[in-house]
Amino acid sequence: MTTLALDALTAVSPVDGRYAPATGELRALLSEYGLIHHRVLVELRWLEALADEPAIAEVAPLDAAARGRLRAIGEQFSVDDARRVKAIERTTNHDVKAVEYFIKERIGDDPGLAAAAEFVHFACTSEDINNLAYALMLARTRETVLVPRLDEVIAALRALAHLHAEVPMLSRTHGQSATPTTLGKELAVFVARLERQRAAIAAVAIRGKINGAVGNYNAHLAAYPDLDWRGFAERFVTALGLDFNPYTTQIEPHDFVAELFDAMARANTVLLDLCRDVWTYVSLGYFRQRTVAGEVGSSTMPHKVNPIDFENAEGNLGVANAVLEHLARKLPVSRLQRDLTDSTVLRNLGVGIAHTLIAVRSLLRGLGKLEADPVAIAADLDRAWEVLAEPIQTVMRRYGLPEPYERLKAHTRGQAVTRDSLHALVRALEIPDAEKTRLLEMTPASYVGEAARLAREV
Repeated sequence: MTTLALDALTAVSPVDGRYAPATGELRALLSEYGLIHHRVLVELRWLEALADEPAIAEVAPLDAAARGRLRAIGEQFSVDDARRVKAIERTTNHDVKAVEYFIKERIGDDPGLAAAAEFVHFACTSEDINNLAYALMLARTRETVLVPRLDEVIAALRALAHLHAEVPMLSRTHGQSATPTTLGKELAVFVARLERQRAAIAAVAIRGKINGAVGNYNAHLAAYPDLDWRGFAERFVTALGLDFNPYTTQIEPHDFVAELFDAMARANTVLLDLCRDVWTYVSLGYFRQRTVAGEVGSSTMPHKVNPIDFENAEGNLGVANAVLEHLARKLPVSRLQRDLTDSTVLRNLGVGIAHTLIAVRSLLRGLGKLEADPVAIAADLDRAWEVLAEPIQTVMRRYGLPEPYERLKAHTRGQAVTRDSLHALVRALEIPDAEKTRLLEMTPASYVGEAARLAREV
């Protein structure tokens, strides 16, 4: 069978095929290139840190030129550089060792750096480099992609909540007509839920370690027994912008990855719930969708404008959570001091995040097309006078009338309820005239409680 060249049409995963335009901003961060780049950055920073430590006399302090050369290797790291690392890996059959050899190759002709070549990867196990590379990848993805895109969704929902704060709407609990609300307030609920999950995502402490083969600084102390390696490692990790984990085996145990992905999965679940609700509101006619010239809703039914953006988002959120939840359950589990099951799984960090991003972009596109139909919403609400059974029986309770719930149940349940039938009931009640007047003036559209205020204040 012919092996096709890789491009967007031949990619096995839709992340890099059909949906590649939606995931482009992840490529520099979460791709194989991104992993190699971040490994290179960690190795270079480690060499700098060793050179800055007076107790390690064998590594001469770096002058400005040497330091600039090291920084340039990392900052100007290109796809061609990553290809060179992969070429070296074909010989070493070891991805991190290939990074070490790449750096040695790049500094070998520099008199100020060549003498320090054997301190590249000094006392490190591969996981010292890997865990910090992955941690930086996740930290930067969270800062530059995840949180900003989630903020865009929150902002779009908040704008809709404020715009429709006072649009009365029939609620549906169990799919049946229920106490009225406003369209804005129901959207405000999602704003509040997403803000909580956004805070949880932002609060996860992303951790790292650089403590050797099994986490005890064995090799470090063998070479420099008088150096406070734990303090040195902590300063190094925190200087990268990460939290330091002092207790590890060969690997950083990935608990923070589980925490981050659990938080992401919760946010995704809220987004999925939103997609289904908006889909339903579109189905009910509460929202229309602005048409786009040239788009086709159905291949056979020309009239259709399908809520495909919300359906696409819902589907991708499900895939995202399946991946994120697997990683969250698997990664913190490793046999004794090390097994390699996490290594292959970690290479899928970008998959769950990519499907999340695809979903968020689709959701934002869908939200941008929504137009409320107040006439349709009002008509639906005006057909539901039975919802006023609740305030009537509650006022009856206040004034001590017998069996208020039961009387309203008999009057309304399973029956057609109209404005006139409810008013006849109210006029017969033995309650103060002012209360009768208040109930008689009430309509389904006015019976919304604090909904408008809640929507405006979110």
